Amino acid sequence: MKGQPFNVRLQEDTERLVEAEARRTRRSKSAVVEAFTEETARTRRFPGIAFRGDDARRRPWVIGSGLDVWEIIEMLEDFGSPEALVADTQVLPAQVRLAISYRDTYPDEIADAIVENSRPITDVASLFPFIAVADR
Repeated sequence: MKGQPFNVRLQEDTERLVEAEARRTRRSKSAVVEAFTEETARTRRFPGIAFRGDDARRRPWVIGSGLDVWEIIEMLEDFGSPEALVADTQVLPAQVRLAISYRDTYPDEIADAIVENSRPITDVASLFPFIAVADR
């Protein structure tokens, strides 16, 4: 659901950045500003979360862990408890709490990322025939 439209004046340097990003990603300036705003709001709401990845698939990760939020949540599910995860990995308790908090706020986003990662290798190979699958 979209909010009400409003006008905003950007500093010239920021305006140039938004215009360049709009050209590069072939999106409107409004879409670019919305994406920048959403990411910034999430990083302020969840200090310790940053975003990475290409424009079509930006994803949250936990700073200092090297892991995406979905990866920590999937590990948590595998280990069964935050305590077991912390005891057997280098993930810190605060990083696990942060990932859980983010997941609780954006459950569909994290669930979708876990499902995407769990696709059978045959599906991935048929979608991307140029990828060589390593032997296990």
